[in-house]
Amino acid sequence: YNLIFERFLNPERVSMPDFDVDFCYVRREEVIKYLVGKYGFDHIAQIVTFGTLAARAAVRDVGRTLGMSYSAVDAVAKRIPQKHGVTLKSALSSSSELSELYGSDEEVKKLIDIAERVEGMPRHASTHAAGVVITRETVDSYVPLAKSDDAMVTQYTMTALEELGLLKIDLLGLRTLTVISDAEKEIKKKHPDFDIKTIDPEDKAVYELISSGKTDGLFQLESAGMKSVLTRLKPQSLEDIIAVISLYRPGPMDSIGKYIENRHSKKPVSYPIPLLEPILKVTYGCLVYQEQVMQVFRDLAGYSFGRADIVRRAMAKKKHDVMEKERETFIEGCGKNGIERSVSNALFDDMTSFASYAFNKSHAAAYALVAYRTAFLKCHYPAEFMASLMSNTIGDAPKYINVSQRDFSVKDGQVVFGLLAIKNLGQNTIEAILKERREKGKFTDFVDFCRRLYGRELNKKGLESLIKSGALDKLAFSRASMLAAYEGLLGTLAGDSKSNIEGQMNLFGTEDGTEEYYKMPVIPELSQPELLAMEKETTGIYISGHPALKFDKFKSKWRIADISDAAADGFDGKRVNLLGIIGSVKKKLTKSGEQMANLILEDTTGSMECLVFPRTFAENQKNVIEGTVAVVSGRISQREERQSQIICESIVPAEKYDNTIAAQRAGAQGSQNGRNAPYS
Repeated sequence: YNLIFERFLNPERVSMPDFDVDFCYVRREEVIKYLVGKYGFDHIAQIVTFGTLAARAAVRDVGRTLGMSYSAVDAVAKRIPQKHGVTLKSALSSSSELSELYGSDEEVKKLIDIAERVEGMPRHASTHAAGVVITRETVDSYVPLAKSDDAMVTQYTMTALEELGLLKIDLLGLRTLTVISDAEKEIKKKHPDFDIKTIDPEDKAVYELISSGKTDGLFQLESAGMKSVLTRLKPQSLEDIIAVISLYRPGPMDSIGKYIENRHSKKPVSYPIPLLEPILKVTYGCLVYQEQVMQVFRDLAGYSFGRADIVRRAMAKKKHDVMEKERETFIEGCGKNGIERSVSNALFDDMTSFASYAFNKSHAAAYALVAYRTAFLKCHYPAEFMASLMSNTIGDAPKYINVSQRDFSVKDGQVVFGLLAIKNLGQNTIEAILKERREKGKFTDFVDFCRRLYGRELNKKGLESLIKSGALDKLAFSRASMLAAYEGLLGTLAGDSKSNIEGQMNLFGTEDGTEEYYKMPVIPELSQPELLAMEKETTGIYISGHPALKFDKFKSKWRIADISDAAADGFDGKRVNLLGIIGSVKKKLTKSGEQMANLILEDTTGSMECLVFPRTFAENQKNVIEGTVAVVSGRISQREERQSQIICESIVPAEKYDNTIAAQRAGAQGSQNGRNAPYS
């Protein structure tokens, strides 16, 4: 793939290279232990990082120190816009509500004035998520250390360590590598010889999957914008994936169209300088990689790779003095290869503008390989891949107490959800459940489950989550009955335990049936919306259904589009009606002080961000409620740099949509006979 080692390290390089290495995230600690074993515990240290007081945090901390009530401080903090880098000064100028409070309330004025003085100051020290430093002599020979948990941590930040010339390595935990590893282990149960490292890199079925845009769950390839690019490009090789990963970023994104056009053109690509063809042929005449800039300097102007990399970095950092000096050297070197001054000068300008966002091909190649491996697994081993993906990325999902394992697994070609995904359920509880099931068989009903697990890490909170998630639905009783009974049942079990400790024999402390042990109440099951809300609360997703399914029969009548369809390429600017449940509502103030909102609408096919601008928000505010099933109408906005959005024009609860439409139709027609006009 024409990767250049000198891009990483060369004799002419002055500064230390960047070591950013991705590992399976669950084994990152093993890597640190390996380094300690290889270089010595006193030659390795993790790196400190300082959290600073942002605007909201400064207000809350100062308010607490001043003894102000939580509600008073919260009212001020919530009026500070939730934007990256916002300061109290900018918040006062952009938020009319905050400015009004500041001018009218002496206590608030004092709070903000003091908060401004501490804003940006270090608040706490923590350990850098990835960085470690390795030294020739013991670390304390170079920097002061502090102890954090069981690790030694430098008291100097990453920037200071680099200035001292010390070697810093970022050991990054990449969840996708864990997904691949876990899927491979599952596949090996049926195919012992399977090895992800030896798969065919030119598998046509895999490239067909990628080209179809069905890339949910695939590393680096699953955003809506990327799907659009993939369906247009139709990748046929790893080189195509490397290129698209490099181009799909702010800056080079404008070159995607040219790359795709040249890729599919029947006409050969023309090159202004023949020497550029072997360098740019792989990217169809487009300058894509940092390595290509280095090759241009070497092959056209006679630079060494080391010097070429120095110039490339000067271009990227816009060091104009260095660049102007190198311009003449470059033009002179090109002249020796018969390249006219005007042509080489224009090429230098092109590289200068490109260098600031050019991508490292070695990095892109590694990511492309990981992306291809996820695509191969999804194509040929979908059950194993999805089980691993859900175990490692969803984090919360449905399960069944007599079948589920600790993690997501595969049984009879079906994904079985993992117990570890349930909120409030710890590792020890899960191990106790699995051990009990292995040793004494499946649980027969709810009382049997509680009796066998009582005193073995199962607490009220964990049991309640198991019930609400639906994990115990097959244990003979309704969730309503189990929720009504579990505290009393645990109390009975606690009483038995105390009696046994005191040497008393409980009348029912035998192997009698569970019905004789504890009489469960028989309560009608909760409503479907209530059950779904519980599942969402404890698992993060809906399991036994979806709130929007209730209105499926109206989709045709209401002209509802699926979110997955509306997010597809070609919907930009189109007006659609979407039906789903409102989630993750974030209200914020515009620069003019008006209120707007961002929300997520979710149906059974996917989710989409909805932008509710001030005028629409004012008209629909009472309907912007998290958990409401609503019909959102508006126009789709698609940009290559982000996923599809809908610009909202109206938000109507689904329960009221028929009446709303009827009223609108009746109003439009004058409603002369008092009858609602049908929706069509």
